[in-house]
Amino acid sequence: MTIKVNYILTRSKRKTVALYIRNGGLEVRAPLKVSKHDIDRFVVSKENWIKDRLTRSKEQLTRRENFSLDYGDLITYRGKQYPVAEKICNGLGFDGKQFYISPGLQPEQIKAACIQIYRTLAKHDLTEKTLNFAKKMSVVPSVVKINGAKTRWGSCSSKRSLNFSWRLIMAEEEVIDYVIVHELAHILEMNHSEQFWAIVEKVLPDYRKRKAKLKQLHQKLSEENWDLP
Repeated sequence: MTIKVNYILTRSKRKTVALYIRNGGLEVRAPLKVSKHDIDRFVVSKENWIKDRLTRSKEQLTRRENFSLDYGDLITYRGKQYPVAEKICNGLGFDGKQFYISPGLQPEQIKAACIQIYRTLAKHDLTEKTLNFAKKMSVVPSVVKINGAKTRWGSCSSKRSLNFSWRLIMAEEEVIDYVIVHELAHILEMNHSEQFWAIVEKVLPDYRKRKAKLKQLHQKLSEENWDLP
């Protein structure tokens, strides 16, 4: 038996062996007592799946590394695309038709300007939507904050503080609404129990469809590098 793919092994108090593709590499998570031989045998049995996923992952990383913004490019706001336009002015913003910024900026500066606009839009739009849904659900968040989380769309603390990633403002309306309702439901149920999902479903009967669409946004953003140096 020959292992053709290198992998990182992580052992823990889990019950099964699982494979994860991370940053173009393979991670194997296994129970504490499973032998290395059995782990290798499992990896070999999944060789075709691993090769396919590694290829996809490397292509995704390449697209992410090559991601940049320039004037005229289209970026997404609330599920729709708008151009990045140069405009001689004293500031930057969104006028309903385009993201406008000062001329003569370099790609990283353009990205930074767009992120600044996104954060402003997210603060206004997500707060407004949250307060509207809060009234419908008879809950009162203590505060609504916008952060730069990369993998977590939203969160709710035990003190009823709601946090949303500015990246969420790129999602379609129905997806944004799902994330907001999800976090507001945590004010009533700080778990993912049947009672929690019943609260979500009462507000959004089609929440499962919305939840699936959120994965599409995650896939899109995994190929776009919105990090700043």
